Amino acid sequence: MIITTSETIAGKRIVRTLGLARGNTVRARHIGRDILAWLRNIVGGEVQEYTKLLAESREQALDRMVTEAEMLGASAVVGVRFVTSMVAEGVAELLAYGTAVVVEDE
Repeated sequence: MIITTSETIAGKRIVRTLGLARGNTVRARHIGRDILAWLRNIVGGEVQEYTKLLAESREQALDRMVTEAEMLGASAVVGVRFVTSMVAEGVAELLAYGTAVVVEDE
């Protein structure tokens, strides 16, 4: 499966557009991570606990998007984007979406 943020893929031709493919995850903060983040905030620097949480969320959202694209019969997803939104205090949704397509070599 080819995943790209661009609308085209070098050396490939889009032969069929299948529609929207998306994957999301909703995550809540963890009290243990919050305490570590609060301590890190005092001394400064990267809040690694949240960096890891968001990286895991992005991968899960991408995996779910790819699964949906495969169910549609896609060989690629173009125009991939991410959106993050707050659902409630301490709870965020991360959404990955793009256009599922079938590609062939040029």
